[in-house]
Amino acid sequence: MSQRYEMRFSGSGGQGMILAGIIMAEAAAIYDNKNAVQSQSYGPEARGGASKAEVIISSQPIDYPKATGIDAMLALTQEACAKYCNDIKEGGILLVDSEEVKNLPRGNFKTYSFPITSIARDELGKTIVANIIALGMITELTKIVSHEAIEKAVLARVPAAFLDLNKKALQIGFEKAKAVKV
Repeated sequence: MSQRYEMRFSGSGGQGMILAGIIMAEAAAIYDNKNAVQSQSYGPEARGGASKAEVIISSQPIDYPKATGIDAMLALTQEACAKYCNDIKEGGILLVDSEEVKNLPRGNFKTYSFPITSIARDELGKTIVANIIALGMITELTKIVSHEAIEKAVLARVPAAFLDLNKKALQIGFEKAKAVKV
């Protein structure tokens, strides 16, 4: 890899999209030895308003830290999808929570739709790990960082009492994405 790879994680405040972006950047920079920058923004509401985190990953130095053409985007809410999907590149990836995002945007990109929050609730009993399941899915779909790197980054960020839960959530994300990848 030599060119920039731009990712956007979006949802509502409190869904862990900022944390997902931080974890992705750390996986790339600390564990996969790539260059990465991460930025974030959220509405004045903080919890409940649209929020996003952007990560740029490259094997070369990153000269501009803002995302301009998104290669892969995650959207956990309809509002975030509508607000932030406009600059997904042709051939890019859009991953959405199918129970929240009903009106899919049109474009020359591949869309993957999964009931991410329901998977977290039904398979692990905790919706709070939906962001980690989504992180596993987007990692598998993009292959931008290794499974080992993202797992180390996740486990370095979560409280000790929740290591096993988050490891399971990440594995579920890998498996769900493998099942649909063409």
